[in-house]
Amino acid sequence: PPNSAAIRSMQTWLLGQLRSMKYEVFEDDFKGDTPRGAMPMKNIIARKAGSSGRAIVFTGHYDTKLFPGRNFVGANDGGASAALLLEMARIVAGRSYKDDVYFVWFDGEEAIGEWSQTDGVHGSRHLAAKWSADGMLARVKALINVDMIGDKDLDIMQEMNSSAPLRNLVWQVAKETGYGKYFREDGGAIEDDHIPFLRRGVNALDLIDFNYGPNHEYWHTDKDTIDKLSAHSFEVVGNVLLETLRRLSGS
Repeated sequence: PPNSAAIRSMQTWLLGQLRSMKYEVFEDDFKGDTPRGAMPMKNIIARKAGSSGRAIVFTGHYDTKLFPGRNFVGANDGGASAALLLEMARIVAGRSYKDDVYFVWFDGEEAIGEWSQTDGVHGSRHLAAKWSADGMLARVKALINVDMIGDKDLDIMQEMNSSAPLRNLVWQVAKETGYGKYFREDGGAIEDDHIPFLRRGVNALDLIDFNYGPNHEYWHTDKDTIDKLSAHSFEVVGNVLLETLRRLSGS
């Protein structure tokens, strides 16, 4: 959870991993306004420079939900997005793209109390405002957020708040790469870390499997453990996103 000894340990480890890959790394420290007061949080940003002046951004959260007194692990909801971004970063580090490629690990995606317009997506709300103020948002060609994509029974919904052209591109890539069966034709609206960017006019998409376990019973419970995940699910999403990046940016 945010501002815990565990997340500080995670931050130190993740920063070390990214620096070893020779990324330009930024620590975006801020205070989240939560029901427990102002809470220190940290977004972690890695940049691989291109030459076009434009940027393609992949995001996800690495915090887990605060459940005092419970054995909540958050293997899929928090762990999966953090892991996928890190492995994508390893691969992208060895390739060249015309655009800058950013990877962003958001802190504070989970509400500290109950989800509301002011409690939840703390990190993405902060970064969207910061990038709007400094002009970075105008450079973003596309932003793709991932969440809960490690489920063994992978079925990614069409998130209908998202940018339709970007959603259509990813679904087309999935079909052409043989992964179409994991990307559903139905969907609905989800509030996630892409929303603060969408509200500021960014071409943004959320990839989420919001059907976790029978009747969604693993979500935000102590059943969200690593045995519920599959390396194949990470492979599916990672391959689709790497091909999407190639089409968006060229390599």
